Amino acid sequence: MPPRPAGPALFVETLRALAAPRRAIPILVVSAPLVAAQVRFSHSGQAVWTALLMCALFVALAPFAWRLLVARARDRRLLPLMLLCYGLIGGLPALVGWVLPEAFGLGETFLSAGINLFVSAALFWVGGWGLARDIDLEAGLTRERARAEALAREAERAQLLAMRAHLDPHFLFNTLNALAETAREDGELAERSILKLSALLRKVLQGAQAAAWPLSAELDLVRDLLALHHLRDPARFSIAWEVAPELGEVPVPPLILLPLAENAMKHGPGAGHRGVVGLAVSPSEGEQVLIRLRNPGAWNGPRAGGQGLDTVRRRLALAYGDAVGFEIGPCELDGAPATEVRLRLPRQGPLEDSPT
Repeated sequence: MPPRPAGPALFVETLRALAAPRRAIPILVVSAPLVAAQVRFSHSGQAVWTALLMCALFVALAPFAWRLLVARARDRRLLPLMLLCYGLIGGLPALVGWVLPEAFGLGETFLSAGINLFVSAALFWVGGWGLARDIDLEAGLTRERARAEALAREAERAQLLAMRAHLDPHFLFNTLNALAETAREDGELAERSILKLSALLRKVLQGAQAAAWPLSAELDLVRDLLALHHLRDPARFSIAWEVAPELGEVPVPPLILLPLAENAMKHGPGAGHRGVVGLAVSPSEGEQVLIRLRNPGAWNGPRAGGQGLDTVRRRLALAYGDAVGFEIGPCELDGAPATEVRLRLPRQGPLEDSPT
């Protein structure tokens, strides 16, 4: 998070904040009647320049002086001195309103007439304080939002690292048991399966450390996961795979499909439903990529206490903002009830500085 500006940077920041319509319009609403009154009730039409200079001094000095001297006084014991300095600066527009008409022979003007000089100083003091407080409150809110977003990104990074151990332990145990049985009957198949499991775990570790990676790498991870499930019970389900090759280089958040694939296996074949587990990747409207993941078994709504889908939604929101679509609901596969996840991701990849 950038440090608070000081000196010239604070002056520039203050002027930019004052140029915002929500502040510039009220300043004009107050200044315009004062300038008009100066023209209407002064002896010389040239008095308008005095009023314009007084208003310009207010805009340039009042909020900046309060922010520099009073709002940022670190030692509270110096606060009375800072207030006095601010008060003296507030007398500058009034001094200008009195000296210039005398120096240029403009005679008495509206803003230099008696009590009006004190009114001008009071407007400077109160207006500068109000505008400065509004700017500081807005700046503080912006900093707090940035801090909250940074904390959210750090939490997402921690969640991503935790996904190293996210693979269902029961799946790993059952797969290892299946491999042990396979080793007695087909050593070559068992060896290939162990290598596939090793590659899968290695990809999980790589993905947890990466900011983004190609969609092809994510799909390889999902393919390995489905293949290992298929090894346990090849008769229970089949795998349908339809991926447009040109979309393989699209950058995506690592491990974003892994929990969805696990969920499909757990509530599909893992729950006793037979059929096809299908994954399709195709172009979509608006320079998006459409990813569809289907599994047998009717969609019964989110599982009570389940956090996998919520985690995916949070990661997608942080990675893409509002430019992502995520839906899960019922569908049909070969005339039987099934569940489908639909993801629409921008082709350009995650937003810059996202915690993917």
